[in-house]
Amino acid sequence: MAFYVVQFLTGLASAASLFLVASGLSIIFGVTRIVNFAHGAFYMLGAYVAFTLTERFSGATGFWGGVVVASLIVAVIGVLVEMTLLRRIYHVPELFQLLATFGLTLMVEDLVVLIWGPSDLLGRRAPGFRGAVDFFGQNIPSYDLFLIVIGPMVLLLLWLLFQRTRWGVLVRAATQDRDMVAALGVNQKWLFTSVFALGVFLAALGGALQIPRDAVNHAMDLRVIVDVFVVVVIGGLGSIVGAFVAAVLVSELNAFGILIFPKISIVLVFLVMAVVLIVRPWGLFGKQEGLARRTPGLTVHPWRPFTPTERIAAAVVLALAAALPLIGGNYALNVASEIAIFVIFAVSLHFLMSVGGLASFGHAAYFGLGAYGVAFLAKLAGLPMIVCLLIGPLLGLLGAAVFGFFAVQLSGVYFAMLTLAFAQIVWSIAFQWVALTGGDNGILGVWPESWAASPARFYWLSLGVAALAVTALRIAVFSPFGFALRATRDSPLRGEAIGIDGKRIQWTAFVIAGTVAGVAGALFAYLKGSVFPDSLGISLSVDALVMVLLGGVETVSGAIVGAIVYKALSIWLVSQTDLSKLVLGGFIILIVVIFPTGIVGVMEKIRHRRRASTKPALLSSGIETAE
Repeated sequence: MAFYVVQFLTGLASAASLFLVASGLSIIFGVTRIVNFAHGAFYMLGAYVAFTLTERFSGATGFWGGVVVASLIVAVIGVLVEMTLLRRIYHVPELFQLLATFGLTLMVEDLVVLIWGPSDLLGRRAPGFRGAVDFFGQNIPSYDLFLIVIGPMVLLLLWLLFQRTRWGVLVRAATQDRDMVAALGVNQKWLFTSVFALGVFLAALGGALQIPRDAVNHAMDLRVIVDVFVVVVIGGLGSIVGAFVAAVLVSELNAFGILIFPKISIVLVFLVMAVVLIVRPWGLFGKQEGLARRTPGLTVHPWRPFTPTERIAAAVVLALAAALPLIGGNYALNVASEIAIFVIFAVSLHFLMSVGGLASFGHAAYFGLGAYGVAFLAKLAGLPMIVCLLIGPLLGLLGAAVFGFFAVQLSGVYFAMLTLAFAQIVWSIAFQWVALTGGDNGILGVWPESWAASPARFYWLSLGVAALAVTALRIAVFSPFGFALRATRDSPLRGEAIGIDGKRIQWTAFVIAGTVAGVAGALFAYLKGSVFPDSLGISLSVDALVMVLLGGVETVSGAIVGAIVYKALSIWLVSQTDLSKLVLGGFIILIVVIFPTGIVGVMEKIRHRRRASTKPALLSSGIETAE
């Protein structure tokens, strides 16, 4: 019994740090509507800066002062980021703001390695809390007891700040309806800046307080951000009390899950998240929001199919790409095959986002399921490669059909978070079901047969499948189904009024996107010769989002350009520099600032402007001719 009590208290101690980070993210999202992927980076910066200051200054004053000063320093950095970067892109679609924060995360990961090195750093014990308290033969670290007290104290301070100050009233009002707050004359710029500063300070404080408990390393940002997203969604966006309760729930599940359900311990948290989103989409303590004013796929210029000239141009580009084996070596062909596969993956998500208006944060689940489907058929059943490629992606279809049924009942960020939960559930199963999937060791030896074994032949196979996938999805966009899907995206109520079954249409689009992603995963398994749980991971889902947003989510085929640019650049940078993430992150931020609608989106705007400028000239010429 004493052991379980100690385990419970350990969970409470972990909840304190998690609550600090999650409350900051909840406040930022509630007001600015930015899904801040860089929040984990600020948490990591808080830990690194606190480590430096606490090592530099001795004694209790040096340690605790270093923790507070480190949090303030990182908060100032957050203010500079908000004023110089985020303030410039508040007017762009929210998903492009997510892209900018992802680029910032990449930059911070390389910067901390450059400044502090790649090795783990062990912080010193907290002065005054270096011992342990005996509890019926079980030792409880006194620092854990300190953290257990800190959590409710911070909760009380935040509650007083939001309930008893004018600034807190404005923040709560902005969480509910920021457009109305702006209409009442509130200076949104400084409100957003102050909220961002507070959120970053809390994240940095959470990281700084962890240095006596955990090693500081350059991967701790991505490790914490997933748990933080889970906490924010379960508790309710913008709810501080909800963040506290959810942090305790998640931490206790992590503490006891490994003891009670060791084989599904990682899945438990995401199962709870999925159940909460299905039963109460706005979280345990959140409030239901009104209809969104903007849709991810809302277009400014009407879409149209290719003209005959454009089709000829596309065929010429495809023919030139097919001629690559004539001039490229094996390495170039392997890279080109990988790019072609990721074009398939990106266009599948792009179809869901641009045509369906559904931004998925867990699209890698269906990519990975397609890869595992091929691996199971090839290794366990011994089927030929062509049969595996035809049947394997059906596992992605099955997963999309099941998960999509629940996901399309939601919309906006709740849809995105439910897709993330489902993806993490699949990843957890693949990681822990060692008997079937091999766990972290993966499934090896999934090599293509002789007819596709050479780099040139596999490249032609990948390019051909990519061309078919792009063509099929473009046909679907301009089909009656595509028009019904766009009608549901742009105005669900009007679509329902004219007899469109919006949920069924969206579910069908989800299944189509998941199946195409499964095809990409199947080819990827043969390209690499193996399948690992990373094929289902959140980092791959984020890569897909980046490719779509980089190309332009408000275009028909922007994901093709986005996938080629992002994948080619990332592969090239890895081979050229040790700071590839720093350069790639800077490039992503630059693209968001210069091309806020994506590369193809900006090209489309320029083309439409030129077309509009030629119309007056043609009109005046016609008038002169008539005269």
